[in-house]
Amino acid sequence: MKDETPARARRAEPQPDPILDTSEDSDEPAFSWLTETGTHKSPAPDGTGEDGAGEGHGTARGVRNEADSTEPDSTEADRTEAGSPGTGSTAGSPAAGATAAMAAAAPPSGSLNQPGSFDQPESRAGRKAAEAAVEEPEPVSTRENSPVFREQHPTSALQVRPPREEVERRNAERESAANAKPVAPRVMQVLLAIFFPFVLLILAVRAVTSPLFLWVEYNRPGFPGDGYGFSTDDRMTYGSYAVDYLSNWAGPRYLGDLVHRSGDKLFKDGEVSHMADVKLVILSTFGAGVLLVLVSLIAILYLRRRSSGGVRRGLFAGSIITLVLILGLGTLAALGWQQFFTEFHRIFFAEGSWTFSMDDTLIRLFPGQFWIDAGIVIAGLVLVASLVTLVLTWPTRRRRGLVKDRAGAAAVEPAGQE
Repeated sequence: MKDETPARARRAEPQPDPILDTSEDSDEPAFSWLTETGTHKSPAPDGTGEDGAGEGHGTARGVRNEADSTEPDSTEADRTEAGSPGTGSTAGSPAAGATAAMAAAAPPSGSLNQPGSFDQPESRAGRKAAEAAVEEPEPVSTRENSPVFREQHPTSALQVRPPREEVERRNAERESAANAKPVAPRVMQVLLAIFFPFVLLILAVRAVTSPLFLWVEYNRPGFPGDGYGFSTDDRMTYGSYAVDYLSNWAGPRYLGDLVHRSGDKLFKDGEVSHMADVKLVILSTFGAGVLLVLVSLIAILYLRRRSSGGVRRGLFAGSIITLVLILGLGTLAALGWQQFFTEFHRIFFAEGSWTFSMDDTLIRLFPGQFWIDAGIVIAGLVLVASLVTLVLTWPTRRRRGLVKDRAGAAAVEPAGQE
């Protein structure tokens, strides 16, 4: 079937555009009449020459402006009866009548704030406002009723001052830590002071066990000659073999194979055995001396970098110790050389292995006067070295001032680098 419904005829006349101008609208919310109080705003006066539609629009806008009035004791009905500039000329319009009826049906604004009022507002916003007015204020602090402890100030623990005794103890610990000196420099100074006399003594022994001292001793005036026929040249030749044997790595055959011009052995087996024992003691002493020198050099290098004046103090203390030892040993040797010599041999050698007859080669090459002179030379070298060290390291005012200046410069340099 065909739809024969006649279509609407199109109007040739242009239709007027709807009123979309919002410049004259107010900022009041649409339901401002539900609020408890409002701010009274008077609508802008409209022209009276407009048509019916324009008058109705102006009347509705005037009613909304009156609903936002701030007077608490006036109602919408009173404002409607009193009239406003925007509703005076349009009081009889249907829109104005409907708006006035709605305003009259709304409850007074004062009734929302009365807890004992039985008139409940019909709107949801009104009920919420009434409940908020009746509801009691919530306590400010619930810390006492809460099962969880809440600290008032999270950083209050940092403000608690410890007891006075604890503060004094901490301050004392800080001062002691600041004033305490490092242990390592002191240990190095003590080691340097202890090793110094032994190093000097070993160096002096090495100087005596040399061909130079042997030549000086055999050729000095007053040295006793050999009563069994050795000349000075013979002593120098055979004695050099014995001295060289003490410092080289040769075995006992180095001395055992030596013979006289007549073909007899120069050294007996007992003499060779004793010289082997002496060689062991001498080499051990020289090895210990090398080790002490290395440790002393390490201590000196460490103290030069870490302790201002530490080397001077260590050597000064070592020189004093050396002087005390040399003076003590020299006094014992002067009071009884033979007893001193005997006790010295008993310390390092077995009993009976170091005693010989007067015609044995060792006694002819190294008589008693030789050992006395060797002891004097050793003591003299050690004494001179210790005295020179004592003078060079004596803590004078000038040296103390230099030490203080260097310490201050060392303290300022790291601060400047930071």
